[in-house]
Amino acid sequence: MTLTVAHFSDVHLAPVPVGEAFADFRFKRLVGIASWHLHRKHCHSLEIANALRADIRAAAPDHVCCTGDMVNIASYGEFQRGTQWLKDLGDGGWLSLVPGNHDAYVTTDPDRSTGLWTAYFTGGSFNGSEAGSFPFVRLRRNVAIIGLTSAQPQSLARAGGTLGPAQLRDLALQLEDLGKRGFYRLVMIHHPPLPGLTIPARALTDAEALQDVLKDKGAEFVLHGHNHIYMLNSFATRSGMAHACATPSGSMTSGHRHDVAAWHLYRISRAKGFWQTDVSIRQWQQDKKAFEEVRTFTLTSATQPQEQGSHADHS
Repeated sequence: MTLTVAHFSDVHLAPVPVGEAFADFRFKRLVGIASWHLHRKHCHSLEIANALRADIRAAAPDHVCCTGDMVNIASYGEFQRGTQWLKDLGDGGWLSLVPGNHDAYVTTDPDRSTGLWTAYFTGGSFNGSEAGSFPFVRLRRNVAIIGLTSAQPQSLARAGGTLGPAQLRDLALQLEDLGKRGFYRLVMIHHPPLPGLTIPARALTDAEALQDVLKDKGAEFVLHGHNHIYMLNSFATRSGMAHACATPSGSMTSGHRHDVAAWHLYRISRAKGFWQTDVSIRQWQQDKKAFEEVRTFTLTSATQPQEQGSHADHS
């Protein structure tokens, strides 16, 4: 039985009005708004983000996964616009989301920020925690979607993240249980899940611990974003090969050091006793003002893939 899953990340929705840096003043927001208007607004396009949304809807996947950074400085106006953008894409039963570091740019009132997105990360919890807690688990046919949050407010010079012992413990229990029950385990996280995939100031502080859990308990696929580049890294686990794949920013224009906007479509199936994931990369074509398929390949839980993604950080 095949399940199709769309993956996008880091849309960093525009615009970001200057006044929103002062409405609920935080010094970091002031720095962020300056960065946006001096540089980032020339990189991230609302036109491209909206085209990505339309392209995903036209592809009509069985499920959609977003790995965070919907906003920029975590202003309450951004969260309102982000909520409407997500609603225009699809409902909480069709779309799963985990927050990124920009969604936790500063400490906010949850009811006016990420709490508006609870419908997109509500799922079953291994330990019976309340709705909206992490890790969450959503079962779609023979695929288990497991959402982690690495988003925590950081100091001015950092853009990293942390899972913490409780999430790592529950993740280990979930992966083991779901593996025994025969599910394809699809893990969502914003930050790169393995050590060495970005500079320390931007990294997951407990990436080594997460890697240990994934290798020991097994997983088939890990979706992430954060670096604004395409990445593919594969590693052996107790249950076979696992693959960690990142999309570029979902709104990135061409002509910058980061990869141009793209999203991925995965077709998950089982063949000859192994999990198979057919990957289609759909990339923004500036001349055509549209997303088009530019590359396809297949990954399995059986063998090392032909290609390996760069471990270098381009963000």
